[in-house]
Amino acid sequence: MKKFCLSVLILLGIMIAGCSNEAGSSDSASYPERQIELVVPFAAGGGVDLAARAVAEYLSKEWGQSIVVTNKTGGGGIVGAQYALKEAKPDGYTVLVNNNSSTTMYEAGTSNPTITSKDNKFVSRIAEASLTYAVKADAEWESFKEFSDWVKANPEELTWASVGPAGFSSFGVAEWLDSIGVDYKQTSMVSSEGASDSTAKVAGGHVILAVHNVGEVYSLAESGKIKVLAVQSSERSPLYPDVPTVEEEGFTSLKVKWWTGLSFAADVPDEIVEKWDEAVAKMEKDEDFIAELEKIKLEPSYLNSADFTKAVKEETELYTKLAETTGIRK
Repeated sequence: MKKFCLSVLILLGIMIAGCSNEAGSSDSASYPERQIELVVPFAAGGGVDLAARAVAEYLSKEWGQSIVVTNKTGGGGIVGAQYALKEAKPDGYTVLVNNNSSTTMYEAGTSNPTITSKDNKFVSRIAEASLTYAVKADAEWESFKEFSDWVKANPEELTWASVGPAGFSSFGVAEWLDSIGVDYKQTSMVSSEGASDSTAKVAGGHVILAVHNVGEVYSLAESGKIKVLAVQSSERSPLYPDVPTVEEEGFTSLKVKWWTGLSFAADVPDEIVEKWDEAVAKMEKDEDFIAELEKIKLEPSYLNSADFTKAVKEETELYTKLAETTGIRK
């Protein structure tokens, strides 16, 4: 009798497990069935936010479901990342729209990070953009080299804005300062909520330097409120044809570049990640979506899930060395 009861229990367990697997497959197959939240861990108006809104517009039409963008700022992008990756239910209906600041740079620049790459299931990289160095429009410096020479002579007078001590701007500044032999710790970071806040602080004369991507500084540069001294790329940006590259100014070792992409919490089913990756691959070939990226001054730069994951790992290793060398890592 005992053997019979045990057999029945085992059979019931197998049946329940089978039903559960079938239900999971069904859920993934019919995904998405309701509204999706794209979490942007930075302020509205920056590159990550604008890219997220372009993605939301395209995929809401593609899937016939509402996709909303939610800005959850703070902690250099970690407040929003914490919410999307650890607090929200890992069912595929909460997606993190991140960039270097909330991934590779945060992990590299923090001794005990609360979020690491292992907490992310990376979906796709969406776009890239070159870094720029911008100062107030009437600033005394006419070239990036001239500005760098001033910083070498007066490092304690340099103030620059960043979302956090391990944010994108911090790594851009640290790499540049290291290349000119200036101690990063002698300069002063001023906290900001994102690119729109940083550039406004520079335009208002509250901070000397803003380091953001080409699109994020464009509107204030175009209106004559800030001045772009250099673009960090091998070729001049079509947005600033009269602005030299850092290489033209004699700086050949600067590599930091901005990107944005999508990730899920680690427990989100692989089938949902694959569905997103396939949709993004299709999106990145769509002329209307590419036109939207051009409007917000970003370059399409798709990487699939596997390649994106590999790129993040390699970048984290690179930035960890930079953080240890310059003193970013606390």
